[in-house]
Amino acid sequence: MDSLNKASYHFVHKPEQQKPRLLIQKAITGVTGRFGPEKANRTEVFIVSSTHDASGASAELPAPGAPISHTEKGTPRFARTALALFAGGFATFALLYCVQPMMPMLSQAFGINAAQSSLILSLSTLTLAVGLLITGPISDAIGRKQVLVASLLAAAVFTVGSALAPSWHGVLLMRALVGLALSGVAAVAMTYLSEEIHPHHLGLAMGLYIGGNAIGGMSGRLLSGVLVDYLSWHSVLGLMGGLALLAALLLWRFLPESRHFRPRPLRPQGLLQGYSLHFRDAGLPWLFLQGFLLMGSFVTLYNYIGYRLIAEPFHLSQTMIGLLAVLYLSGIYSSAQVGALADRFGRRRVFWLVIALMLAGVGLTLFDRLPLVLLGMLLFTFGFFGAHSVASSWIGRRARQARGQASSLYLFSYYLGSSVAGTLGGVFWHAAGWDGVGLFIASLLLIAFAVALHLARLRPLPEPQAAH
Repeated sequence: MDSLNKASYHFVHKPEQQKPRLLIQKAITGVTGRFGPEKANRTEVFIVSSTHDASGASAELPAPGAPISHTEKGTPRFARTALALFAGGFATFALLYCVQPMMPMLSQAFGINAAQSSLILSLSTLTLAVGLLITGPISDAIGRKQVLVASLLAAAVFTVGSALAPSWHGVLLMRALVGLALSGVAAVAMTYLSEEIHPHHLGLAMGLYIGGNAIGGMSGRLLSGVLVDYLSWHSVLGLMGGLALLAALLLWRFLPESRHFRPRPLRPQGLLQGYSLHFRDAGLPWLFLQGFLLMGSFVTLYNYIGYRLIAEPFHLSQTMIGLLAVLYLSGIYSSAQVGALADRFGRRRVFWLVIALMLAGVGLTLFDRLPLVLLGMLLFTFGFFGAHSVASSWIGRRARQARGQASSLYLFSYYLGSSVAGTLGGVFWHAAGWDGVGLFIASLLLIAFAVALHLARLRPLPEPQAAH
């Protein structure tokens, strides 16, 4: 090997990139048996260029054969990932729920009743749930970041389209497309984090992403609810679409390219095998069930608590009930903090505790004193977002293959719980008032608590070999 008689160079450079920063690595080779004694103790010099990822930040190329590390807390890459996916989660739920306060105005504008007006939200969540079964596998085939950016960009465009639609059916068509597009963000963001973030910090990263979801859901309701008093619903939807375009730009600019993604061919047979693989796992089907139970109980409480607080003995105004969305702020805190606790103490030790907190919160809402009801809602909301954070990171931990499909199945169950349990709660409301609704929610959470105890007894999977 003549190249070992002199310094060896490894140089990579692309013309469109900035001038490479040279990094000299000296390695003393001492393997005399491989190259012979005359080639031993040579100095090899590697000159490695500085590349630039989509965020514009430099990222040193690893030496040939060096392992690719996972993203760890405290690094610039972790900060960029958290910022980009926080923006993506914020925009997703702001677009999804911003129409809720506009429903009375839409009824007047199009001459429709309240049930017809509610289709503007329920149709979006339905297409989102169905889309989750499609976009996850697509991301397994073509890549995570591409699907994330394209999905949020499409959702922003369709939101602007709904503002320009001349008829009610046109608005519903655009909103259905919004939900379908948003499924790409909802399904793939969790998978991206599971692949790129170091397992020891995955709970925190997932919590920050879910915190963005919570802020988006709250802000979408509050922002559109306030603006619709001063602007037309067309203008409000157009403004929300513009904000989503900015979020898509942030996502494209700051989200680092995947380093651990391995493409999986998009074949129907492969999809069925992936779904079958996940349902044979000892823990994943139970986590899918948890998504149904947790989201079902959460939506049921917020769907019908307003009816309780308008009536005696509380007599709150609609404005005050709308401001209850501020309780979502507790979810922003709990999603990150509970996720970090799960990283530290283990998901199996934390999961059942936050579900127990939700149960305690439901119990407090049964009292007829407003401070106790509000405290109960606060504890319930805190527990829900914490539990969702733990379950989401656990999905990524247990799914070793076809992670996009695993995330899609969890979120499909999650939104299915919203549709089924959220509607079924109305039966209990009409039959027994808030006591009936509270009993229904408590029943869902008792099942979730039992499932969490079962998951706590599962044998943990071996830690993946993550490079540092």
